[in-house]
Amino acid sequence: MNRLYELYRKKFASEPSDCTLFSGSASNRRYYRLSSSAGTCIGVIGTDVKENNAFVTIARHFKSKGINVPEVFAVSDDMSAYIQEDLGDKVLFDMLSKARKSGEGVRQVEELLCRTMAMLPKIQFEGAAGLDFSICYPQPSFDRRMVMFDLNYFKYCFLKPAGLEFNETLLQDDFEKLADALLEDDTDTFLYRDFNARNVMVKDGQPYFIDFQGGRRGPIYYDVASFVWQARAQFSRQQKDAMLDAYLKALSEYLPVDASLFRCRLRLFILFRLLQVLGAYGFRGWVEHKANFVTSIPAAISELKAWLADPSDRYPYLMETLRRLVALPRFE
Repeated sequence: MNRLYELYRKKFASEPSDCTLFSGSASNRRYYRLSSSAGTCIGVIGTDVKENNAFVTIARHFKSKGINVPEVFAVSDDMSAYIQEDLGDKVLFDMLSKARKSGEGVRQVEELLCRTMAMLPKIQFEGAAGLDFSICYPQPSFDRRMVMFDLNYFKYCFLKPAGLEFNETLLQDDFEKLADALLEDDTDTFLYRDFNARNVMVKDGQPYFIDFQGGRRGPIYYDVASFVWQARAQFSRQQKDAMLDAYLKALSEYLPVDASLFRCRLRLFILFRLLQVLGAYGFRGWVEHKANFVTSIPAAISELKAWLADPSDRYPYLMETLRRLVALPRFE
């Protein structure tokens, strides 16, 4: 804590009169709100110096590009702590949940969702311009190793614990083919990695982006799939279409857009992201026994069932396995 207090004094020339720890972080970072009459900020202590450096470097780079991210005020010499702009307490996902429960403000939240998606191309293209991807952590780009990690995460943390029998060799064959397809794009765009409504703050009516320290060089489809097909958000078909339309309109400022071709390519990344999410839910829920992840599984299964309504014949054994998976009695 002494490091955060020193950084606060450096920025505000005052001692913080209040320091509150945020609860619920799933990472190895601890977040605090430090405040006094001189000002307020968010203090972060992280044990992974490379991850801290990735966040600070990307945040400052994005800020220089006019992207809505928190300003980093000061960093400790050993990069183990930093303080950043306090964006308040409005999280887009929480706003959506509250609006649905009350029935009030749904339209305004939907507009914010579309505005968020319209801002994504700027992050992907302008955010990538001039960024030194070598600082990205844990790796600088979306590559085969990352793809296979996530597919195997699904296999070992969800598929096997679910109790489904399958031929591992045949499944691996289709995983390899899926990896080939996902890696067809060779772009110099920024992949946010954890782009979802939980990582969007709303300040003065505008979306601001946080938790992008896992970002790297990668294809634009991944973040679209991650946000619009976020299982926990349970977006309606109309909401998904509106967000995708807002994204494609903004994307057209950076490159020519063939909407039908884009949607076709996007489907692969939706599948990949759903498998990755199920792997995470299986590990956090079934292995670590965290109830909120277990309760999120049905929504992800529902999204997977919807995807399987129009399966791909390029991956026959994977399709068969997934159809048997969603048909298990525990998921009915």
